[in-house]
Amino acid sequence: MIHNTAIIDRRAKISSNVNIGPYSIIGPDVEIEENTIIHSHVNLEGNTKIGKNNQIFPFSSIGTPPQDLKYKGEKNKLIIGDNNRFREYVNINPGTEKGGGLTRIGDNNLFMVYCHVAHDCNISNNIVLANNVQVGGHVIIEKNAVVGGSCAIHQFSRIGESAMIGGMTGVLSDVIPFGLSMGNRNNLMGLNLIGLRRSKVSNENIKKIQTMYEIVFKSKNFRENIDSLDLNLKNNEFIKKIINFINSDKKRPISLPPNIK
Repeated sequence: MIHNTAIIDRRAKISSNVNIGPYSIIGPDVEIEENTIIHSHVNLEGNTKIGKNNQIFPFSSIGTPPQDLKYKGEKNKLIIGDNNRFREYVNINPGTEKGGGLTRIGDNNLFMVYCHVAHDCNISNNIVLANNVQVGGHVIIEKNAVVGGSCAIHQFSRIGESAMIGGMTGVLSDVIPFGLSMGNRNNLMGLNLIGLRRSKVSNENIKKIQTMYEIVFKSKNFRENIDSLDLNLKNNEFIKKIINFINSDKKRPISLPPNIK
C-alpha cells in the first residue's frame, strides 16, 4: 500500500508489495524491491537500490549526498541488501570518487536510532549498530559484529568479523575478528567470548584462539609474534581469519591491549 500523501517520482522503481507511509519522499533514481516497508516521513534519494524485506522507520534519510567537502556531484551509488532494519533518524550516504563511488550495506543488519553511516562504507551482514553509532567514511565492518551505543568510528577503520565494541568507544584503530575493544580510544580488552559461543564455536576452537591471543598480543611486536605460532594454530580456520585481517593492511594501526610492552 502506498499512502496518498507520499511523494514518489514517476521514474522511481517500486516493486510489488512495497508499503510506503504518509509524507515519505522517494526520488527518481531509487529502486525498492519486494516486501520492503517504508514508514512515514522517510526521505529516499540518490542512486539508491534497496533490497527485499527491509524496514525503514520515520525520519530516516537515506541516499542523500556525502558529507565530504571533496564531493562535487560525481556519480555515486548506495546498495542495500535484504532484511535490514533502519530505525528512526538513521542517515546513510552513498559513495565518493575516492572510495569507488559506492556505499554498500549487506543483509540482516539492525541500525538503531540516530545511526549514521558515511560515504564509501562497506557494512557486511548480521551486524548490530546500537543507538547513535557514528560511522566515518570508508569504514569496513565485517559480519556478525556488534557496536555499542554512542560509538564513533574513525574514517578508514576496520572492524573484524564477530568483534564487539563497547559503548561510547572512540574507534581509531582496527579491531581484529572476534576481538573485544573499548575505551575512550579503543584498546583491545580480550576476545568476544560471548559472541563466539553464540556462534556455536566449539570450546576446542575457543581455547586455540585464546592461546593465539596470549602469544600474539604479549608484546607490541605482534606481527613478529605471529611467526612464532605453531602450525596447529596457524592452520585453525578462526585464527587464519585473524592473521589475514592483520596482514591484509599493514598500514592501519591494530587495536592492542592497554599497557602492552
